[in-house]
Amino acid sequence: MIYSTLIALFSSMLAVLWIHPHLVKIAHMKNIVDNPDARKLHKSPVPVLGGVAVFFGIVLGLALTSTYTNCSSLITIIAALMIMLYVGTMDDIVNLSARIRFIIEIGVVLMLIYSTDKSIDDLHGLWGVGSFCNGISIPLTVFAAVGIINALNLIDGVNGLSSGYSIMASFIFGVYFYLADNAPMLILASVSIGALIPFFLHNVIGKTSKMFIGDGGTLVMGVVMGTFVVNILHSNSPTVDMLPESFGLVPFTLAVMSVPVFDTLRVMLSRILRGVSPFHPDKTHLHHYFLELGFSHSGTTLSILTLNILVIVCQWLVWYLGGSVDLQLYVVIGLGAAITLGFSQLAKTANNENILKRILRRLGRATHFERKGAFLFLQRLIDKI
Repeated sequence: MIYSTLIALFSSMLAVLWIHPHLVKIAHMKNIVDNPDARKLHKSPVPVLGGVAVFFGIVLGLALTSTYTNCSSLITIIAALMIMLYVGTMDDIVNLSARIRFIIEIGVVLMLIYSTDKSIDDLHGLWGVGSFCNGISIPLTVFAAVGIINALNLIDGVNGLSSGYSIMASFIFGVYFYLADNAPMLILASVSIGALIPFFLHNVIGKTSKMFIGDGGTLVMGVVMGTFVVNILHSNSPTVDMLPESFGLVPFTLAVMSVPVFDTLRVMLSRILRGVSPFHPDKTHLHHYFLELGFSHSGTTLSILTLNILVIVCQWLVWYLGGSVDLQLYVVIGLGAAITLGFSQLAKTANNENILKRILRRLGRATHFERKGAFLFLQRLIDKI
């Protein structure tokens, strides 16, 4: 399985390294770019075909790996990724309405549920609940998967955040699937990491080679993350024998998804309370608050990923110290809410300086390493690849 995993990782990585510069040229030639406006953070047009590059790497990696590992169970998932790539890329070019996208997302999730016969139908001991019927599991899975897809799409606001998060989450879920001996999901995690790494480097470090992942890429990775969660919480999915029943699978998956999920819930609830559409764009996401505190794009990405990892570590510690499945969930919810609500409250006190804000501003200034020599050297190197 390790051999197949490495083939999946490196084949998808090489595929994206090859196609990335070609897509940058095509995007500039055909004006498939994200133009700056008052709400956006970039100052010049940037190509938005990064999702095409990532999808190409995932599919090619799966095709090459299928020679060594049976990946036939992933065919429907590939079809779902293709639909979301098409919808997201169309949205990048012509701006589809949120309602149309929402309906398509629900349709894609239902297609995956009925074609793979998998759904979130087991809480694995949370609140003493085990498996339950389709009448509950199907609506729950649609709600969770569509929520994950949109959460990943909505955090895509600074360089490297959505791709960096997806790399981190794919790695953690991949480790779980390796321990559970779930080869198809492990391969999917591996090709996702391999496809995202070259894009991440160009997106964060590159200048002339910079490309946004776009809605096409975030919707694709949202489906991948949703697939991972369903495969962990499905009642008949392989489990890790070395983990006792006291390890909460629901808290674990929520911890991995914590920052995107809780930030999206906070932002949407705030918009609804203000009487506007929950899909109405604004500058109230967690990454906007970090930027307001003086963090760079790279510093914002690094800080948010660190906060997400902190939630995961705390969930593990609560389990390790004997905490129940229920307690693990409450800790994850508490930390996720505290992180997102805490930074939003800091932003609302823009005119009131305090010691915490001064510390964060000082940390923010320290993250502007993009302007220094080593970063500029890497930038020239990445742009030539």
